[in-house]
Amino acid sequence: MTSFKNMGLSDPILKVLKELNFEKPTDIQSKGIPTLLSSPTDFIGLAQTGTGKTAAFGLPLLELIDASQNKTQALILAPTRELGKQIAEELQKFGKYLPKINILPVYGGTDIVKQIKALKKPQHIIIATPGRLIDLMKRKAAKLHELDFLILDEADEMLNMGFKEDIDKILSKTPDHKLTWLFSATMPDEIKRIVNEYMDEPEEVRINPDKTVNQNITHQFAVVRRKDKATALKRFLDIEENMRGVVFCRTRRDTQDLAEELLRNNYRADALHGDLSQAQRDRVMKRFKNHELQVLIATDVAARGIDVNDLTHVFHHMLPDDISYYTHRSGRTARAGKKGYSIAFINGRELYRVKRLEKTLKINFKQVPIPEVDDIAHIRVRQWCLQILETPTKGKIDAALMNEAITLFGNLSKEELISKILKREIDKMDLGHSVNLNEGLLDTDEKKKKRRTEPKGRRRGGRRGDGGRRRDGDRRRDDNRRPKNSKRKGRGNRKK
Repeated sequence: MTSFKNMGLSDPILKVLKELNFEKPTDIQSKGIPTLLSSPTDFIGLAQTGTGKTAAFGLPLLELIDASQNKTQALILAPTRELGKQIAEELQKFGKYLPKINILPVYGGTDIVKQIKALKKPQHIIIATPGRLIDLMKRKAAKLHELDFLILDEADEMLNMGFKEDIDKILSKTPDHKLTWLFSATMPDEIKRIVNEYMDEPEEVRINPDKTVNQNITHQFAVVRRKDKATALKRFLDIEENMRGVVFCRTRRDTQDLAEELLRNNYRADALHGDLSQAQRDRVMKRFKNHELQVLIATDVAARGIDVNDLTHVFHHMLPDDISYYTHRSGRTARAGKKGYSIAFINGRELYRVKRLEKTLKINFKQVPIPEVDDIAHIRVRQWCLQILETPTKGKIDAALMNEAITLFGNLSKEELISKILKREIDKMDLGHSVNLNEGLLDTDEKKKKRRTEPKGRRRGGRRGDGGRRRDGDRRRDDNRRPKNSKRKGRGNRKK
């Protein structure tokens, strides 16, 4: 059995891994770390999000940095500000017991002057988004001529976001002797071009695609009309009070609209997308990590930097077109050995997309109904009752206040008092209208069989009556038609 102890990691690193409860290395860690530690080589690591890539390159990098040399020895490129910050935070944790290693994240949306000032001091590791690094290079603030290591993290996503030219500019300014480590979920042609142009006979670790989806994730789908998706989401949030999740939307507009609707209904939710300033994004993520928010509504790009280990659910407001994005999304839950749920909202015509995901990713989906209001009410009332039963009262209430309450409620029976208190609590829950969101949304085998046995004229939802004739309300078009043998004035009937 592979463990961190037999990978060649130093005692200071092993000590901090124990404190962080890192017990068993993931596949990319167990295959990547020994290679990067033992041989000076270019390296390609292909693995999906949520498989522990940051530790896979971060641990050996920290071991190889010489803290006594006051120069920039390593550059890590990341596609988003959130991911850059996350990498910096992880490296700071991993290096807790090592000699002081200076680590600086630089990204857009923050004061570039402060970053230039920070770069005047020796920084052993710089973590940067491509766009901000280009700006710093133009101002001659970032010096890359002495780099020993260049790491490209989420390389495919950087290309998807349009950083191709920036990456080429950056790589062209780095020394030939450096080692390049590339980590990516996929290997498109542009990644292959970078490998061929900038890397020298790299070692490659490719995690088996059959294992890229976390086995602790339960995959589900619910069939719901587009106009009812927000209501469906609220039902799921209502039925599990301790749920913490991320809802993925395709566009910034969808993200903002959904978050605003949830906020109007007093749900602890907020949006994360590209239109937010860095200060706004930091504030949202801080509230989410501090459990002030129950759910985060995010676009795929903005969610790249989300690294929270206790997410219970991931919701797909709409399924992504790219199958790899489904793996990225669902990988946000079931981390650190925990279990999680990935729930997709689809319409009746999108069942084929679920089947395609099952076949490609070798996973199983289960259809689940949208929770009904009555079921939610029963669960929430039970939880409320149990909380009351567990509330300590001895020595907590002033005797005069207790006597006043007894006097006011003295004429009520036990049932009357409970019903009044319960009514107030149910009103506070504001569970909405009892609308059935599970009706008529999928063609079940029984429905298909019924349609095959119906007369053809009746298959279009009552548009035609018995025998295929139109109903009275649909006769207007027939009444306006000319008899089949009537003559029309036209080119064929002109007198010559």
